[in-house]
Amino acid sequence: MNIKKPTLNIFQIFNMNFGFLGLQFSFALQQTNMSPIYRYLGADENNAILWLAGPITGLIIQPIIGAWSDHTWSKNWGRRKPFFLFGAIIASIALFLMPQSSALWMAVSLLWILDAANNITMEPYRAFVADKLPTKQHSLGFITQSFFTGLGSTLANFTPAILITLGLVGINEIEANGIPKTVYWAFSIGAVVTIASILFSMFTTKEIPPTDEELAHIVAKKEGRSIFALVFSEMKLAFAEMPKVMIQLIPVKFFTWFAMFCYWQSITDGLALSLFNTKDVHSELYKQAGVLTGNVNGTYNIICFLSAFFLVPVARKLGAGVTHFISLTLAGIAIFFMSSYSNDAILFSIPNIFSGGVIPVSQIYLISLGLGIGWASMLSMPYSMLSSALPSNRIGIYMGIFNMFIVLPMLIQTLTMDFVMENFLGNNKIHELQLAGVFLILGGICTLFVKKHQPSETV
Repeated sequence: MNIKKPTLNIFQIFNMNFGFLGLQFSFALQQTNMSPIYRYLGADENNAILWLAGPITGLIIQPIIGAWSDHTWSKNWGRRKPFFLFGAIIASIALFLMPQSSALWMAVSLLWILDAANNITMEPYRAFVADKLPTKQHSLGFITQSFFTGLGSTLANFTPAILITLGLVGINEIEANGIPKTVYWAFSIGAVVTIASILFSMFTTKEIPPTDEELAHIVAKKEGRSIFALVFSEMKLAFAEMPKVMIQLIPVKFFTWFAMFCYWQSITDGLALSLFNTKDVHSELYKQAGVLTGNVNGTYNIICFLSAFFLVPVARKLGAGVTHFISLTLAGIAIFFMSSYSNDAILFSIPNIFSGGVIPVSQIYLISLGLGIGWASMLSMPYSMLSSALPSNRIGIYMGIFNMFIVLPMLIQTLTMDFVMENFLGNNKIHELQLAGVFLILGGICTLFVKKHQPSETV
């Protein structure tokens, strides 16, 4: 039978989502550092095949874990939390080993393991919000995940700069494999943060147990079938009965995540070319571009967690669709015009809390402003629009399928970008970033065509 879920206070919502801090610390490390790590180990700058791990592991693992967790219940561990823990342990090991890669094949293999582990944790975390919170708190739950996404990513991206500022590591210190020591430190810190934050959420938050009727349904569904047969059956049924809102959100997800994968892959090379006119991965100027990428990405994640809760009243006033359109448009404009920004043109300065003095904020951080607002919306508004349309017994599988529409555009981008770069973009990373800006704006426009679902408070 249906049950009315209790309203949670803000501290309870923070506790249940705290594990997202470590999960996004892990994601941010790979987003910012994998392209440079590949280059340090001798990879070609346009070899997009090296980025297949994220799309393929997400495409395969998320719907499997979604269906599996829907049909899991342990009195001691719960429904979603066993997957949190297993994924966090594997991710922490992969993070620790990544900067110690002695060859390109080792880094690629570890990225596959890391992405698989992150996806095992990520998928049930989305379902966790819909499991625990009543419909009226879904937006707040997903916004809180955006807050921890921004905070975790901020800490990850600023870690190298903080280490350098504190004098713990020099910008030019490298290990025998050519990877900077700052990367070693950042990934080791990330390994600890990932497992610690997940454990905090697990021990401070209890899952809602299924009713006797729901438990009997879970047992009956699994009886006599392997997990793969169950997943296939559930996916087939879920696709056949897919909510209309999810179908309408597919083009939004396509343009958005195609664009973000372009950005993550190319921002360091784009900044190196735009600001320093270099493609030489071994030059000091390229290393400066790498540190600047961390600062820009860290700043857009600061904007993300600062603007996250501001989006809630905006969405209530304008609607989630219009809010998402405005946010993606700001992000697209900020990225499209990145080549016209100067790192010497100072907008304002802020106090340096680590060494005194001030830190100048240049035009390049206009990327962070627009993308930070867009990123907060990307991680919350589509899920808020979708969650109220999902049947309670299929939240995991539908969240897994929904996240497939994140990884599919990444896979398409990976398989097509070499051709696009060579034939349409002149092998210029700046042009790839401009394409990302256009796609973000198109994603925002598509959001305006999503029809609002009227939720029920009893779920």
